[in-house]
Amino acid sequence: MAQPAGPASEGPCSTSPDATAPPGAAPEVLTSAAHPAPLSAAGPDGVVDCHPVDEKLPFSRLVPAALQHIAAMYAGVVTPPLIIGQAVGLDAAGMTRLIAASLLIAGLATILQTIGITNVAGNRLPFVNAASSAGIAPMLAIAETSAPGHQLPAIYGAVMVAGVFCLAVGPFFGRLLRFFPPLVTGVVITLIGVTLMPVPVGWAQGGDKTAADFGAMKYLALAAFTLVVILLFQRFGKGFVKQIALLLGLFIGTLAAIPFGMADFSSLREAPVAALPAPFAFGAPEFQPAAILSLCIVMLVLMTESSAGMLALGEICERRTDGKTITRGLRTDGIATLVGPVFGGFPTSAFAQNVGVVSLTRVRSRYVVAVAGGALLVLGAFPVLGAVVSMVPMPVLGGAGIVLFGSIAVSGIRTLSEAGLDDSSNIILVAVALGAGIIPLAAPTFYAGFPAWAQTVLGSGISAGALVAVLLNLFFHHLGTRSRHAAPALKSS
Repeated sequence: MAQPAGPASEGPCSTSPDATAPPGAAPEVLTSAAHPAPLSAAGPDGVVDCHPVDEKLPFSRLVPAALQHIAAMYAGVVTPPLIIGQAVGLDAAGMTRLIAASLLIAGLATILQTIGITNVAGNRLPFVNAASSAGIAPMLAIAETSAPGHQLPAIYGAVMVAGVFCLAVGPFFGRLLRFFPPLVTGVVITLIGVTLMPVPVGWAQGGDKTAADFGAMKYLALAAFTLVVILLFQRFGKGFVKQIALLLGLFIGTLAAIPFGMADFSSLREAPVAALPAPFAFGAPEFQPAAILSLCIVMLVLMTESSAGMLALGEICERRTDGKTITRGLRTDGIATLVGPVFGGFPTSAFAQNVGVVSLTRVRSRYVVAVAGGALLVLGAFPVLGAVVSMVPMPVLGGAGIVLFGSIAVSGIRTLSEAGLDDSSNIILVAVALGAGIIPLAAPTFYAGFPAWAQTVLGSGISAGALVAVLLNLFFHHLGTRSRHAAPALKSS
């Protein structure tokens, strides 16, 4: 297939036939200095069609396509604020504000990414940006090592510095990609799913470990019911219904909890209908060196994921992704990650599930995703909608969370399957890195005797595993030898 190079064109999608062209002349193929490959060709009627990425769909097609993207990403967008909010002990009102902020920042970042600002930011692809689950475990580690009342400020300070780090490193990131092959990113993505699994397990038991009925059979039964509902929709649903199986499971699970008095609607009654997040509502940011180091490591992984997502979309959309496109896309990640904490957001990156939606539906218009971003923006501006999510019972979230975080681990395993595990050095690398990442999960007090900064970095399985994977990749494949089996620098799949 032809893959036109260069950024997305911003001109009109069609143009009138050339009045001076002689009758029966061959269709003109448009080219330009910036686009040496054909941009588009005139059809039999003389009208030049735009590239599918720049196509503006009619309303009847635009809205359903945008809804599919919202359904695919909504659960992922609200997961970080749900987990972090629970960990730091926020009340219902605080949870509502945190969810609204996450939706708002996701909407702004997605619109900036798809529409773009000249050559400054935005890859102008159907690319979704939102709070990534990769940062959850390191942020939980920061919360555990911070004093009460300083947990969110310490997290937000580290996130802001990670945003600045992304902006600084982004233009040169292509040179660093060789240190983050699928061998490394596969380990990290697998550890994200594995190390987060205790979170939905705790939710399935009721969420409150101090409660007398924590782990009661009624909670486990509700979590199991929700999981079964999701599996049934995934097995027998078709098309859009299958894509929103997770949301349908949350909805039906919440309905099932009502007759047993396990659903709390107080947050819905108390939440304001419309309100924009206030700056630094959870306190001024605090800057702790160990927390900053931990999240900067995670940011490198997120940048790798974003770059791979852009390459994948370039192939799907038949528009080649060049270095400038990746730089503009990463700059958008950095801006959203830097500005997000001001209103209560978290580290922002690509959403791989939405790349899958584009591939599955073949609807490649960036304006579809821009509309989805606008919908997220509206959801964030109406906290009452965020309160709808926060009122979902913990066991229901637990049943759905097992699917959500398990699928993240599967994504990592799929990446590792492409990483050349027939080589013994790669097997050792993955084995040791996974072992280092699972230590905090298997023995939470293992690093209790270490300094506070080391506890923050190593206490997160993701940070520890990523550090070990990067160092071993350097040792086996870069230092003093040319590896015969080194994995490619970046995969677009």
